[in-house]
Amino acid sequence: MVGKDNFGREMHKVTCADCGQETEVPFKPDGARPVYCRDCYQKHRKPRRDY
Repeated sequence: MVGKDNFGREMHKVTCADCGQETEVPFKPDGARPVYCRDCYQKHRKPRRDY
């Protein structure tokens, strides 16, 4: 099922590749890369560098 977020973007239901929690993302996953929930994404993202 596809819903819309507060900005009008189409949201797609997915299962987090780490914790298995169901979540929604604003893109249609292609299966080539894992998709994470908000909490697990924070654990996997590269640290930002301040310049």
